[in-house]
Amino acid sequence: MAISNFISTVWSETLIKQLDQEYIGVKNCNRDFEGEIRGKGSTVKICSVGDITISDYTKNTDLSDPQTLSDSATNLVIDQAKSFNFQIDDVDRAQSTPKLMELAMSQAAAALAEVADKYVYSLYTGVSSDNTETVAELTEDNVVDSIISLREKLYANGVNSNIPLCLEVSPAVAMLILKAKLWTSSDNSSAMSNGALGNLVGFEVFVSPNVAVDSSGYTKCLARTKRAVAFAEQINEIEAYRPELRFADAVKGLHLYGAKIVYPKEICLLSCKTA
Repeated sequence: MAISNFISTVWSETLIKQLDQEYIGVKNCNRDFEGEIRGKGSTVKICSVGDITISDYTKNTDLSDPQTLSDSATNLVIDQAKSFNFQIDDVDRAQSTPKLMELAMSQAAAALAEVADKYVYSLYTGVSSDNTETVAELTEDNVVDSIISLREKLYANGVNSNIPLCLEVSPAVAMLILKAKLWTSSDNSSAMSNGALGNLVGFEVFVSPNVAVDSSGYTKCLARTKRAVAFAEQINEIEAYRPELRFADAVKGLHLYGAKIVYPKEICLLSCKTA
């Protein structure tokens, strides 16, 4: 792709689509928001509505005055700014396939997605202790019971069976789950469908090598609804240019985003060590 054929808006949209394909942690976030991301430090507003009161009804009796709903807004700060900047030498471009630039942009998307997922998983520090299940030695014998405990905590917080749930685990924890499912289920034909481990006690299980690990070696698996964490992003800049001292095409881009736990009762933490 010659530098003269580079259209920044098209490549920005392409990069966003490629990011969506690479995300795991970000994909399981609420991404509906208000506001425009102009740069690092911008804020977007996430609105929610208060509880609705339920009253007894008596036949032939007037209803009480309608309840005035209270709304609230949470500000999400765009505090992450990540960039990429690569070049392709003219000789390399001439001797390689015409898709070299497209391949490089795909690699950039994968790298950006990995960093963003790690940021989302770092939010485990905001999960309350009441919503945390700590297991010093997680095995295939106790992994299912540990996940059931997470589901029990969410039930206690009012998260009913109609709300889609996800569980994000490390590869090591995923293998324990898979072994446990093989021992406890006679039908595992869908175990690896759709890029996930399938469903377990109401959770759609996702596997990511980017799940956080603390300094003590405890893996931080998240169990949550898909609105518990809000995520907002924008490809703020993407430019093609010719480096002054090189015979090469170069591309640089800026990825802005932020994430926040906005429904703390709808996220739980499995803090564990695997044998």
